[in-house]
Amino acid sequence: MIDTPAVDGTVSTVKQQPTDLEMLANAVDTSAAAVATLDPLPRRAAEDLRAAIEAIHRAGLVRLVRRLRADPRGRELLFELVDDPVIHLLLSLHGIIRPDPMVHAQTVLDTVRPSLQSHGGDVELVRVEAGVAYLRLSGACNGCSMAAVTMRTGVEKALTENVPSITSVEVLPNSPTPALIPLSDLHVRRQEQNGWVRAAAPDSYADGEVVSLSLTSADGQQVDAIVINIGGQLSAYVDACAHQGLPLGKGMLDVAAGTLTCPWHGFCYDALTGECMSAPGAQLEQLPLRIDSGRVWIQVGA
Repeated sequence: MIDTPAVDGTVSTVKQQPTDLEMLANAVDTSAAAVATLDPLPRRAAEDLRAAIEAIHRAGLVRLVRRLRADPRGRELLFELVDDPVIHLLLSLHGIIRPDPMVHAQTVLDTVRPSLQSHGGDVELVRVEAGVAYLRLSGACNGCSMAAVTMRTGVEKALTENVPSITSVEVLPNSPTPALIPLSDLHVRRQEQNGWVRAAAPDSYADGEVVSLSLTSADGQQVDAIVINIGGQLSAYVDACAHQGLPLGKGMLDVAAGTLTCPWHGFCYDALTGECMSAPGAQLEQLPLRIDSGRVWIQVGA
């Protein structure tokens, strides 16, 4: 408890709010548990109040982040602030920043690893690409027994249910196996069957350039797309502005600001995430993109 001067000069006693991250999280959990015990009508009122307050907070935070990101000095400060665990948690809760898939997946795997190790197995996260987590299993997990299958299934369920950016899991072999068909051909065929379309080599997309493509998957799905290059990082989107669906192939790409501006009505997007900076809530439809064997692959109909 702390004493604070009131408006009329008297001293009032107020409860000091916790500032430690763990204390704050525990306070939220305690309050949520208390709300869950209420009767339906007051519980609904409490949940509606929380949703309204969160909506106000998110709208204000989005404006703050956009203003900071638009100014070089503000952008540098924003990067420093995001390193603060409380601010990082706050922005993550409101979906303003997204956790790195590798870090998030490693955290989830650490929760199931003790169980795997108790049965003589283990798992290694190799990489996460386009929503697919590539794993390498060892020990008892790397086999064809029912126990091994159960453990692999448990790992896949943990990742797909707890990491929003992961939609599937693939297990990589621990050693190459003989095959009558070249493995590279099998790899290409499997990708094509999953909707991946081969595009040009990575160096075909110049830095600061917007490239229009017409893609057709092996099962006949077609999409007009754009590929943009910002500092060597490629991103692919459906070629349609979120405003009126007009093509973005002749849009203005600002490498320094990291933005793509629609040539028709000036709607501005974050070039790396597709988030519309002109209309909150609008978003370009991003297409999964990966670089494999010296080629760019883009998934259609994912």
